Amino acid sequence: MQHQAPSTAQGGADLGSGSVGSLLFRLALPAIVAQLINVLYNMVDRMYIGHLPEIGETALTGVGVCFPLITAISAFAALVAMGGAPRASIFLGKGDKETAEKILGNCTTALVVVGVLLTAAFYLFGYRLLEMFGASPDTIGYSWEYFRIYLIGTIFVQISLGLNAFINAQGYAMVGMLTVIIGAVLNIILDPIFMFGLGMGVSGAALATILSQAVSAAFTVWFLSSKRSYLRLQVRNLRPAPRILLPSIALGLSPFVMQLTESVIQISFNTQLQVYGGDVAVGAMTILSSVMQFSMLPLQGLTQGAQPISSFNFGAGKIDRVVKTFRVLLIACLVYATAMWSICEFAPQLIIGIFTPPDGTLGVYTRTALRIYMGASCLFGAQIACQQTFVALGKAGVSLFLAVLRKIILLVPLIFLLPRILPVSQDIAVFMAEPVADGLAVITTCTMFGVVFGKIVREWKAKQKTEV
Repeated sequence: MQHQAPSTAQGGADLGSGSVGSLLFRLALPAIVAQLINVLYNMVDRMYIGHLPEIGETALTGVGVCFPLITAISAFAALVAMGGAPRASIFLGKGDKETAEKILGNCTTALVVVGVLLTAAFYLFGYRLLEMFGASPDTIGYSWEYFRIYLIGTIFVQISLGLNAFINAQGYAMVGMLTVIIGAVLNIILDPIFMFGLGMGVSGAALATILSQAVSAAFTVWFLSSKRSYLRLQVRNLRPAPRILLPSIALGLSPFVMQLTESVIQISFNTQLQVYGGDVAVGAMTILSSVMQFSMLPLQGLTQGAQPISSFNFGAGKIDRVVKTFRVLLIACLVYATAMWSICEFAPQLIIGIFTPPDGTLGVYTRTALRIYMGASCLFGAQIACQQTFVALGKAGVSLFLAVLRKIILLVPLIFLLPRILPVSQDIAVFMAEPVADGLAVITTCTMFGVVFGKIVREWKAKQKTEV
């Protein structure tokens, strides 16, 4: 059944007529806070592990090898939900709540099934994969000790990450933030208790993480099943319907590829750095990937704030508001990206000291690597603003290409090529692949966005003239 599209989302956000600037930051601020807390969620284990007496640097390197596989697990949540949530927003913009709820139900079932399959697959092949992806004989014990416990919580990761996207898509930004805060705060509290108080070390870090994820998942399901949510998670919508689920997965391919290729990138970096720099270089990469998360996730928080506005107004045919939303989003992303770049270039010790003593062997090595690795990160605000706007407008194919371009077509080959051709030490050349790929990707993305988005605007203006 079709209904007239409301201008105000049920979460209280006036998506159709409120001030774009204030609306974006109203929705984005909780999402940014949630993403920053999510960074801590992911980083806190590494922060504590790096300071374990005697084994800190080796254990940190070992656990760092796990993160390509952990990133892959998160990517599957994005495959289902980051396509489903924008589609639900678009149908809400059209006034079709019934279809939006069917999307929510179908995606919930898919997330559970994916969680079960991933758990089984990684228990069978995880140890061997860790050996292949950069774990040395000195670090593999710590890698598997952490990962085998983390796998128990795979289904919780799928539910908490996946369904939280549907909370944000309705405009319930504060609730979306709360789901992350609950798990992150619990993890921060439990980590030192398990690791140091109970003497569990690396195993304690993993156990604290899965317990925290379970609580976040339970809260997310409770909210979407309650009357507090406009879109309700209902049993009748859980049965998969291809016409509902498949378009969501198709739209989710772009964020899925973005995250999955992040896993491929981490693997490529780890294997090359193990060859040219050994465990110290791999340990540095563990820190660099954490810094990249801290740079990227708040940008994703901004795009999460913009997504409901863009999708809702695109569905309602208000393209002028879509244009305004993109402009504000682009400026905000560039400001944050430049601020993070400045810290990495001019005060890297402030970040490095969080993970390891900055004057130790690993800390000194990481200082140089960080400046090189983040050299072009000031430009990445434009990349993510353009790419995620394509997702919000349902342009899955373009966004997918851009995701593949930066990470697969450019970055991965450069990781293997530059050490062979640049007149610098080979481990440093590996780190240089990141800024080279970033610069080329931003130029391509901005050019394509100008062409495709410009076409959308022109078609809208032509339609307005014919209707007049």
